[in-house]
Amino acid sequence: QGQLVESGGGLVQAGGSLTLSCAVSGRTFARYTIGWFRQAPGKDREFVAVITSIGSRTYYDDSVKGRFAISKDTAKNAVTLQMTKLNPGDTAIYSCAASGSVFDDLSYYTSPSEYTAWGQGTQVTVSA
Repeated sequence: QGQLVESGGGLVQAGGSLTLSCAVSGRTFARYTIGWFRQAPGKDREFVAVITSIGSRTYYDDSVKGRFAISKDTAKNAVTLQMTKLNPGDTAIYSCAASGSVFDDLSYYTSPSEYTAWGQGTQVTVSA
């Protein structure tokens, strides 16, 4: 798979918003499902959201449902994660990843083991 590069992280106050972007090489963007994960200090990596390569179906972790939105920017070969109503519990390194697996049940994409390429991550810090 190609390269994935995240951007858009930063420091924001609780209640604020941030938009993350995952730039994906053309071949990967067209053929792979892209997921967002996050990892807070001392915690395991956790699933945030995913958008499928076919049909752009989306699936979210319950903790972000209604606050975060994942979408594709086809003009830029990027997947964005719009984050609103942020709280300190959202503080983590956010990474995007590519999966070549195809599932009807999108919950299977919550497992990091389904992804074969990862970006370096971008830090999101939410202050109280």
